[in-house]
Amino acid sequence: MSNFFSFSTEENVYQLTVPGIITVAALILALVAAAVLLRTKSGNPSKAKTATKQLVFSGVAMALATVASEIKFARLPFGGSVTLFSMLFIVLIGFWYGAKAGLLTGFAYGLLQFVLDPVFYSPWQLILDYPLAFGALGLSGFFSDKKQGLLMGYIAGVLGRYAFVCLSGGIFFAAYAPVQTPVGILTYTLGYNASYIAPEAIVTIILLAIPAVRNALVRVKNLAAESA
Repeated sequence: MSNFFSFSTEENVYQLTVPGIITVAALILALVAAAVLLRTKSGNPSKAKTATKQLVFSGVAMALATVASEIKFARLPFGGSVTLFSMLFIVLIGFWYGAKAGLLTGFAYGLLQFVLDPVFYSPWQLILDYPLAFGALGLSGFFSDKKQGLLMGYIAGVLGRYAFVCLSGGIFFAAYAPVQTPVGILTYTLGYNASYIAPEAIVTIILLAIPAVRNALVRVKNLAAESA
């Protein structure tokens, strides 16, 4: 395992090595491919074209999410940044293609976010904060066929991400809480993570509440999900 990451004694963190980055990149590609294969493995006569369309739409959504995540309005000292609409683009993948594709692509996006800043404190912290937290945005897929499914799916995905980052915060960053009691640690991690997730979520929910925006995104779904 030492070939994949190194440990900095000065900063008390792990960092991926080049072989580690290559391995994670391969895993990202495998997850995206699995998301496509799971959806197109049924007897669809044009499944090759359908798979290509899903790859294109998912790739564009992940690219837009990555660009949006790099436009930071505020960066918190122990991780987390206030961005605009970065979570929405990953939520859309689940909304377009269902829960399996959404979760797998969300896992892949979480690993992509990790590769962009490949520093972590422990393997479990990495798993909670990246593949599981961002993968939870794919919970939107469970609401893809429901009325107001995009709004419901977005809220479910954001709450899922929030739950995982709070769990990580309570376990791995409890020492930073100003009050070292169970209640103090819980209050700190809930407030800390809400401070960067809630602003984006509120703005996005307001946007999705606009009928013209919501209808436009539904039309995009019809285009993304229709068989070639």
